[in-house]
Amino acid sequence: MIGYLRGRVVRRGEGTVVLEAGGVGYEVALPAVVEAALPSGDGAEPLELFISYHVTANQPKPLLIGFLREVEQEFFERFITVDGVGPTKAVRAMVHPVHEIADAIERRDAVFLRRLPGIGSRTAEKVIAELHGKMGKYALLCEEAAAAKPAEPDFKQEVIEVLTRQLGHRPAEARRMVEEALQRAPGIDSTEALFQEVYRLERGTTP
Repeated sequence: MIGYLRGRVVRRGEGTVVLEAGGVGYEVALPAVVEAALPSGDGAEPLELFISYHVTANQPKPLLIGFLREVEQEFFERFITVDGVGPTKAVRAMVHPVHEIADAIERRDAVFLRRLPGIGSRTAEKVIAELHGKMGKYALLCEEAAAAKPAEPDFKQEVIEVLTRQLGHRPAEARRMVEEALQRAPGIDSTEALFQEVYRLERGTTP
């Protein structure tokens, strides 16, 4: 069983990353919220991932799911204890930070939960019934995360959210567009300027 990996990123895909550790390349699935938080760069710096490992008789190919923090992995392991929420469905559902999903469970907010990909009304009710009262630790992670990890500039996240939620780009694609724009024009310091640079690059125009 694999619970933790540290190594060089050799390839990124949509919702996956291949991590070389000990001379072996491990393909790791990433929830959208984890993928969006991955550090940018050329992969030279080692990446650390906490792994939720799954293999069954019906699915003999191991499924490795990665998280940047151990507490996220712990939340995921609790989440999949709910009947009808398997690892694959849980990966799809985690499009919001752990503390937001946990808070919705504690508030019995079925409307929020059924908006998660793959979580319908019936499953949302099961999640609340089985996990309500057990999510307080995770619902309070927001302040802890902010203290542990420097926040990205607000305007950068704003652009990524608009690209994904309003314009239909996938999370990895939106992050790539933003990173390329910031590499080309590192002095950008506003949402408007970043949008202009993103679409200037997509059109292939020059300043």
